[in-house]
Amino acid sequence: MSLERVKRLTSRFREQLTSVPDDCNAWSHGTELGVELVESMLRARHLDVAAHELRKRGVGHYTICSTGHESNVVLGRLTSPKDPTIVHYRSAALQVERARQVPGRHPVQDIALSLVAARTEPTSGGRHKVFGGKDLGIIPSTSTIASHMPRAVGLAIALERVMRLELPHELDPDSIVMASFGDASLNHSTAIGALNAAGWVVHQKLKLPLLVVCEDNGLGISVRTPTGWVEERLRSLPHIAYHSADGTDLNQCYRTARDAIEECRRTRRPQVLHLRTVRLLGHAGSDVDTVYRAPAELAAAEGADPVLHAAWQLLACGVSAERLLTLDERIREEVGAACEQAPAAPRLQSRSEVIHALTPRPAPLSQPPLPPPALANEEPLTLAQGINLALREALQAYPEALVFGEDVAKKGGVYGLTKGLLGQAGPARVFNTLLDEQTILGMALGAGLLGMLPIPEIQYLAYLHNAEDQIRGEAATMSFFSDGAYTNPMVVRIAGLAYQKGFGGHFHNDNSVAVLRDIPGIALAVPARADDALEIYRQALHLAKSAGRVVCVVEPIALYHTRDLHEEGDGQWLAHAADAAARGGDVGSNFSRARVYQAGAADLTIITYGNGLFMSLRAAHLLQERGVAARVVDLRWLAPLPEADILDNARATGRVLMVDECRQSGGISEAVAAVLLDAGYPIKWRRVASADSFIPLGDAANLVLVQEQEIVDAALSLMSLP
Repeated sequence: MSLERVKRLTSRFREQLTSVPDDCNAWSHGTELGVELVESMLRARHLDVAAHELRKRGVGHYTICSTGHESNVVLGRLTSPKDPTIVHYRSAALQVERARQVPGRHPVQDIALSLVAARTEPTSGGRHKVFGGKDLGIIPSTSTIASHMPRAVGLAIALERVMRLELPHELDPDSIVMASFGDASLNHSTAIGALNAAGWVVHQKLKLPLLVVCEDNGLGISVRTPTGWVEERLRSLPHIAYHSADGTDLNQCYRTARDAIEECRRTRRPQVLHLRTVRLLGHAGSDVDTVYRAPAELAAAEGADPVLHAAWQLLACGVSAERLLTLDERIREEVGAACEQAPAAPRLQSRSEVIHALTPRPAPLSQPPLPPPALANEEPLTLAQGINLALREALQAYPEALVFGEDVAKKGGVYGLTKGLLGQAGPARVFNTLLDEQTILGMALGAGLLGMLPIPEIQYLAYLHNAEDQIRGEAATMSFFSDGAYTNPMVVRIAGLAYQKGFGGHFHNDNSVAVLRDIPGIALAVPARADDALEIYRQALHLAKSAGRVVCVVEPIALYHTRDLHEEGDGQWLAHAADAAARGGDVGSNFSRARVYQAGAADLTIITYGNGLFMSLRAAHLLQERGVAARVVDLRWLAPLPEADILDNARATGRVLMVDECRQSGGISEAVAAVLLDAGYPIKWRRVASADSFIPLGDAANLVLVQEQEIVDAALSLMSLP
């Protein structure tokens, strides 16, 4: 059905060029410019025909079309590759026109290859059908609804900050950020949150050069957008100027888009362009829209075909019908040839080919940043002090590093971990954000793309779930869907885990990291002591800087200010900064390596992390009094797991006790057990883990969390096995 209808549209285009409607206004921005815009619109239209034909032949994989949205071609013309852009999925005309500015680009062949998921496709390497390309300045995005919008706001913030800090960049002084989305997406909380953040920034007299384009075709698959809703909603946005254009009037689209873009460049303030489009087909090839659209509505939609209306405007300004028909035929042949050749292109053939772009290898640094001498500290440190020192090192070693989040500036963080950073680096590099985790991570996504080294803070682990898609759907997929051309380096600090005293309850004591371990390509670490924190943050920053990696560090709140291990005043939980440097050597050498305590113990191996390390070391001390010598393995890195260290230490004793402070289901213990089982080691195994429960307030928390005595009892039980 969709193939027949899109073919009918191309036939109707040729048939209707015989005359110009009386109410058609002539194109008024230069004949050759108009012809080039229509050329790109026709290329997009014929590529939509080809997408359906390839699907019918069983060799194409994507039929969400740009048909009816071709008026976004003006955005491809009026912006440049120096304007970072994230586009709506109906943006073929925009991409084709933007490619006109890049010598050597062949947009028809490129899009044809993407339709068949060819490995030689230049945007994603065959992993997905996405618009984009680094040389085009179009950032590949295949987002959930509007999830690219926080990144767009972050890009606009970072764009101004890069210039303010005089960091290296490839932007023009008047560069802006552009992001487009559909009318249905406007209702999503992510879009509303991003637009709110944009207004919040401008309200504080800060610059934000962002053009937001809402392409409004009146439908979210089958759900209709209420008449007038989009305009009312967009007009109500504080500090964001509203512009509107009719997508069937290319003259108006060009003029209005030009004005919005010029105003954005000149004022450095956000603009929103409400582009009224039309959906001429179903949402995708499989969507039979005749079920929910009446014949009269479909006929009216065909009457609003933007490509035909643009051609009429050219006829009205003196371009001959013969020239346009010849152009259409040439493009039909060009697209046909490209789509005839595309199915013969090589496909992804192996698992390694598919996943290689997930985790780019770190580029060697001739001299990795070492702890600056001015920050040397001879006093033993708590975990909190170690993290603070690591952040101070980062700000001194990396001029492009930023530290931001809720309460991180003057207050110095809820737990004091960012104390003194504002005074050290200044408000351009250490700053508070509004209380919205999606915006915080969006800022990091934007800053990373522009070459900065963002270190955002999520105030509590439970709060991450408000925004986890910014890591899962945006950060982790960027390298994957751009074939490694784009990365968004960041080191995300997350205060979390359980056992916090006096300020408890579920949202301040969350003991699940399953959502972070489940995301392909990201690294996850949990430092328990000051020297581990220093080592881990040095490694994390090295990975982010040299390989563009996304690294999440969950910091055990309960251990932040712990000083003593076995008895009050012993100071055995403190550590010296020099210990990290002595053990770490090159910052890349110990990535995803465990740390082993009592390495010579031969009776039992206890594997743990975070708060579990504190309890396990105490338990090992009690076990020693009972004649059991237990080594304790602190995993430190939970993704990827230090598998070699797990296996070596399991083999050394033959008995493994896993102490998992997270839940029984979805916790780290399951992954460690799988490592041991896959290796086929004949070991004896026990685990203690927290209950599958949320954490209650007060002492009741201890009823569902792992306790020290449980560890001792499980160890003795394990030792009793023959």
